[in-house]
Amino acid sequence: MAPVAKFWAGASLLGIVLFWNAPLLFKLSDNPPRVPRQNSTLILLIWSWPFRAATDLTGDVCSRLYGITGCQLTTNHCLFSQADVVVFHHWELQYERRYLLPSKAHPGQKWVWVSLESPSNTKALEGWTGKEWNWVLSYRRDADLFFPYGELVPHSLDVVEIPEKTGLVSWVISNYRDSQARAAMYRNLSRHLRIDVFGKANRKPLCPDCLLPTISKYRFYLAFENSIHRDYITEKLWKNAFLAGSVPIVLGPSRANYQQFIPANAFIHVDDFSSAKDLATFLTTMNESHYRSFFAWKRNYMVRLHQDWRERFCSICQQYPRLPPKKLYPDLKRWYWDY
Repeated sequence: MAPVAKFWAGASLLGIVLFWNAPLLFKLSDNPPRVPRQNSTLILLIWSWPFRAATDLTGDVCSRLYGITGCQLTTNHCLFSQADVVVFHHWELQYERRYLLPSKAHPGQKWVWVSLESPSNTKALEGWTGKEWNWVLSYRRDADLFFPYGELVPHSLDVVEIPEKTGLVSWVISNYRDSQARAAMYRNLSRHLRIDVFGKANRKPLCPDCLLPTISKYRFYLAFENSIHRDYITEKLWKNAFLAGSVPIVLGPSRANYQQFIPANAFIHVDDFSSAKDLATFLTTMNESHYRSFFAWKRNYMVRLHQDWRERFCSICQQYPRLPPKKLYPDLKRWYWDY
């Protein structure tokens, strides 16, 4: 074959190869594989901000608010291909799943599944391939990123002040369903003593600034969880009871589980009594010395609430070097319901 003919034949073959592989070449060019950069800023993309609430991410928010350096929080989807970590909050995910990208942008990218709701209130956990979720951020102590609703931190106090009390028991409830265990306990207990009920469910909503002052007037508060799961201890205890200065009567996981978070003498558990009548008798006959003993923890601890999602997300950057790099959750629902 003549040299010119050979040249054109080779060129034609090369053209065919380039034509059929053009999509792959463009994909590699636009989205090159990479691994998280070392000793530089970690890009953390929040796919949908929790509950679509607006928040301020300007500047170095992690450093400014929490002293965590080298962390860039963003909600800009244009940075997906560059993100080292992508965070998906489940409340939005269960509705926006059809918009989810089909795969990770590069081999080093990690995806984090986030939920602080109990399994009973978490839907659409099925149908994942098992390759999406590297880490979980949850109230569960066995999560990769453990973030409770609140915690007790060391604090020294010489004198414990207890707010003046004018009532016995209060409860703030927004979503009341007869089928819930807390509804049954409330009905049984209310037969034996007065319970003042506030909140949307009783058409007595409290403004944000009215919540704690109202609860503080009562000796006891019903810190009843909407569902019973291991480690599921919410703001009903940490904020509504502890911060208000009311002794919590808890309905949730076991007493032993609560005692992994708070002192044994800081709360009253409904399971400690054989009946609602016995619990009512205990509450109505308690002397002042016994009542004050429930506040002994305040001499050594104070409550720290975890309510800002920026804190939770910045902590991912802080813990990133210690997180297991090859972990996957092949069955997310099975893990979340294993309690």
